[in-house]
Amino acid sequence: MSSAATRTTGQDHLWSVDDHLEDILGTVRPLEPIELQLLDAQGCVLLEDVTVPVSLPPFDNSSMDGYAVRVADVAGASEEFPAVLTVVGDVAAGQAEQPYVGPGQAARIMTGAPLPPGAEAVVPVEWTDGGLGEGPVSGMRAHSASPEGSYGQVHVHRQAEARAHVRARGSDVKAGDRALEAGTVLGPPQIGLLAAIGRGTVRVRPRPRVVVLSTGSELVQPDEELGTGQIYDSNSFALCAAARDAGAIAYRVGAVADDAETLRSTIEDQLVRADLVVTTGGVSVGAYDVVKEALSSVADEDEEGGGIDFRTLAMQPGKPQGFGSIGPDHTPLLALPGNPVSSYVSFELFVRPAIRTLMGLTDVHRPTTRATLSAGKALTSPKGRRQFLRGTYADGTVTPVGGAGSHLVAALAHADALIVVPEQDTSVEPGTEVEVVLLG
Repeated sequence: MSSAATRTTGQDHLWSVDDHLEDILGTVRPLEPIELQLLDAQGCVLLEDVTVPVSLPPFDNSSMDGYAVRVADVAGASEEFPAVLTVVGDVAAGQAEQPYVGPGQAARIMTGAPLPPGAEAVVPVEWTDGGLGEGPVSGMRAHSASPEGSYGQVHVHRQAEARAHVRARGSDVKAGDRALEAGTVLGPPQIGLLAAIGRGTVRVRPRPRVVVLSTGSELVQPDEELGTGQIYDSNSFALCAAARDAGAIAYRVGAVADDAETLRSTIEDQLVRADLVVTTGGVSVGAYDVVKEALSSVADEDEEGGGIDFRTLAMQPGKPQGFGSIGPDHTPLLALPGNPVSSYVSFELFVRPAIRTLMGLTDVHRPTTRATLSAGKALTSPKGRRQFLRGTYADGTVTPVGGAGSHLVAALAHADALIVVPEQDTSVEPGTEVEVVLLG
């Protein structure tokens, strides 16, 4: 937020969706980078390119359990005329010293074990008699169960080309290659690659900590008994899950009653673990909408940039919105409406991009596409407002789910897209091409 003056005029000015989002993304800044252990870095954004210090694999190794051989010794081998080789020892994965494979010799080798000196190829154990002299076998007995298998003779029933069943050194990545680019989100495969090249720590932007709390004296926690006029608190659960889905570490705070002092104290207590605060409810014009009162007292308005601006947006659902910063560290806060659909749509449009910006990502928005509207009748939309309707998307077609009401939670649960009706349109006929936000 730029000034206290902006806060005093927020409700008098009708904000567009784009202007509100631009203000948010122009204020929120990526979190400072830190060095983290690999598992702690999961879900974080890599801050710098990572170069491979050692080739993968670091040595030629076998891709099969079998026998390391010279190509000339198994040329023309068949079941009728097998090549008979002298077994000179075992080669196991991690073994420091390997036997030398000379002419007429073979070494029993395990998957992942280094190709021993002198050997040129690996024949799978299924191509041999396993040293038992009884025809082809289906597998190799463990060394502990058959140590004598490390020596004696083996009959090879098929020939092998040079380098057969050998993983070449550097065939995955070579020393000096770029393993990962800056901006990569570190998932399990990326964590595995970093470990494989010997990186124990990595420099990243941390996952933002997002505190989600809902307001309303009518709210009851799930599994509790409902009283007269009470409803279950679904918003904090939905938004906390959405924050985690966006990449954040999310903390859900139980519903806070309609009391400004209680809400103010709760928010102040949560600031110690928050990079972003999200509230839902209490931002409209009702007599018990206490979020405005509470946030005006918790906001540090004496310092430049502090305070919350409560706005009216040209959108449906989600007309009332609040945004600003609070506390000594100017922690960003987004105040969303209380109706379940309004709060979730607002999260997707405004909070999710803010979380992704805190993470240091450049692509912060849900993907959009164009789709043909499939509906039994025309969709209506209020003039001058951008409407977001729930829908299901498949094969270039989008179908509305439920009505336009902002309380229809069941319809929201079956939607995987938002149908966007522009401000200038008051009716959209079936068969019309519309913009669709894909919710993943």
